[in-house]
Amino acid sequence: MKSMTKLMVIAMVLAAALVIAPAAAERDVYDGDVIYVGEDNLNLNEVFDASTGTAGTLVYYSSISDTAGTVGRTIRVTNITDLDLTATAVGSATGTSWYAFNSTITDFRNPGNAAGTVLIEDPSADLRVLLGKSGTTSVDGQDVTRATKIRFRINHNLGDLGNGTADAANYSVMEVRVTTPSGGTVTNLGGQPLRLPLSTNQWKQTNPINLTGLPLGTYTARAVWPSGSADLTDSNAVTFNVVSGAVAITSNKDNVVRNSDFAVTITGESETHYWVNVTTNVDNRPMIAPNQVGVVDLVNNGTAAIVKTTAGGTRTIALNTSATTDARTYTIEVRGPVDKNGTAIPDTTVRTESVRVRVEEGAVTITSSGTGVYYIGEEITFSGTSTDNDTVYLFMTGPNLHGNGVGLETLNPVTSGQEDNFTDVEVEGDDTWSYEWNTAMLNRFPDAGGYTVYAAAAPQGRNDLSGVKYASTSIQLRSGFITATTSGATVARGDDLVITGTAQGNPDDGVKIWVFGRNYYGDFGRLEVINANVETDGTFEDDSLITDNLASGQYFVVVQHPMSGGFGVVARGDSIYRLGADGNPDVFVANLVGLQASEAANALIDALDSPYVDDTYVKLTFVIEEAQIFIDAIGDKAAGSTFTISGTTNLAVGNDLNIEVTSAAFQPTSKTEASGFASVAGTAEVQEGDGVNTWSFEVDGTSFKPDQYIVRVESIDADMTATANFNVVEEVPTTQPTTPVETETPEETPTETETTEATPTTQSPGFGALLALAGLGAVAFLVLRRD
Repeated sequence: MKSMTKLMVIAMVLAAALVIAPAAAERDVYDGDVIYVGEDNLNLNEVFDASTGTAGTLVYYSSISDTAGTVGRTIRVTNITDLDLTATAVGSATGTSWYAFNSTITDFRNPGNAAGTVLIEDPSADLRVLLGKSGTTSVDGQDVTRATKIRFRINHNLGDLGNGTADAANYSVMEVRVTTPSGGTVTNLGGQPLRLPLSTNQWKQTNPINLTGLPLGTYTARAVWPSGSADLTDSNAVTFNVVSGAVAITSNKDNVVRNSDFAVTITGESETHYWVNVTTNVDNRPMIAPNQVGVVDLVNNGTAAIVKTTAGGTRTIALNTSATTDARTYTIEVRGPVDKNGTAIPDTTVRTESVRVRVEEGAVTITSSGTGVYYIGEEITFSGTSTDNDTVYLFMTGPNLHGNGVGLETLNPVTSGQEDNFTDVEVEGDDTWSYEWNTAMLNRFPDAGGYTVYAAAAPQGRNDLSGVKYASTSIQLRSGFITATTSGATVARGDDLVITGTAQGNPDDGVKIWVFGRNYYGDFGRLEVINANVETDGTFEDDSLITDNLASGQYFVVVQHPMSGGFGVVARGDSIYRLGADGNPDVFVANLVGLQASEAANALIDALDSPYVDDTYVKLTFVIEEAQIFIDAIGDKAAGSTFTISGTTNLAVGNDLNIEVTSAAFQPTSKTEASGFASVAGTAEVQEGDGVNTWSFEVDGTSFKPDQYIVRVESIDADMTATANFNVVEEVPTTQPTTPVETETPEETPTETETTEATPTTQSPGFGALLALAGLGAVAFLVLRRD
């Protein structure tokens, strides 16, 4: 019993000793050493100078000099022999020195009073899985074959982690733990241990690991801190797939239109060489594209190559076809492994696999913009698709053109097999093409008529299109023409004259308008030509001719169209020149101002009719008259009625006329006196009539009193006025007729016939206010007589 009691007392004493005794430090830290966020049980005696106490403060300065510093952060150390360095305490102040102040110092502003310093770092351990015995080719996330080797490598900043520890080999060690495809975790792979002590180097790696015999599937690895180590943050995870390494080849397309690319992917051992060969033995077969990564050597003009796989054991390479590639099925073969020179490797089994790809003929299409009918000088857009070549070749056939075709830009004959004179157009990535044919830019012009435009996948003319993909479209070319008219055959002087028309053929320089009259050449005593722009729809309009100063009489107009070769007759000063045999407008015709206007017009027409000039023209005439406005007879109007005043004019349709109707007796009245008379005003627009233009104005005479009225019609633009008078009379009530009563007259009894006195005729109102009042009195007298 006493023995049991003694044992219990001893146990209690030992337990109390364990509670009271401090934990042993993991490592001793010295002045200037590196410590890492997350480390526990650090002994900082030598940093703080333990003779001054067991506590202290670590200080980080946001700025510092020899004798002064700005305190940025502090860590209170209650036991300098047992510090747990947490991320919360350090914050973002890593990668820099911290100053250690013992407990006797409370003012930290002078860093010179510190007992020592430590460098605090964030621990970093980056795990990588690399291919082979050496090099830095990563296979993270890739396939590796069982015939290859791999290494695990940790890149780190933990070279000082083992300093000051009694068991550095275990304290600074990390262990790579690998999760296998079955879900188990191992620390030994391919016979190689995965425990890595982190030395002072910046990286540490395992020996090469042989994957032979390992289960196929996905492996995941992570470097962790085992028991007894510093127990910091684990590394990142990496993955890799172990595959069989059997040779294989696949294509991204089963069928491809020639002149397009396709790709094959070979699979084999990691970073191993293989032969890739287009085995179908024809001249025009697909070619392996040069300058590709992993294509070590091209042979046989690119129909074969030595190809090196990636770390994942694969390689994708592109093959090209062209418009001349034969349309058929091709076999692409992979064979290996081989060495970098393409020679078989001793004691290595060579495997061969193949894939088949069919190359098909493409197609070419063409269409033209618009309706297919165009005027020479216009721009025509041809467009279409081509899946047979990256270039289409355009040419044209038609009446009296070369039978094999001519180029669109030169109209010179094309030669099959030669690109000269063909109009070549690049095909876009989406297989479309487009070409704008500006017929005005041709060095010579085809005659009007029907033509056929071809688009071919090769520079072959019409006689050699057998075996070539092509398409064609028909177009009709017409000569340009011009029509024109004036706003009126007769124009009132001062009125607007508008010349309008249509100029087909898209003349870029517009049209020219020549005007001749007596002593008039577009200007008085000098030659002046009007340039009129032509809109995209072929129409033109010009209203620049000012008629105010033109004399009355007939004028002659020539509207000149340049067709497609530019103006063949041009004005220089007061003279005109035409094109000569050399195509330059340097042939003098006449000084037009030196001729009478009629002869000047004839000289211009003669020049335009020259065989060297392809310009076309139209002739017009117009007559300038003095402006005239006529008012139709109005007659008497009843007071209070509504009526219309009308007339004719030689002013142009659309002109506005100002109309005023006022009483002849209209005069001012006093404030207390109501006006006894009225007036109206408005506008009337000139309308087109039968042989002469007309106008009309409706008058509301509700307020009109009996009087004489004046009508004034004015054109401000033409500076012309016309006037007329009419009377407004009192409206007389209509007397109902009396039915006569028949009376019986005795036979043969003569009766005396009674004569009825004639009723006086009502007189019209006189002129002026006094005559109007007299008229009103007369009307009153007659009314009394009737009563």
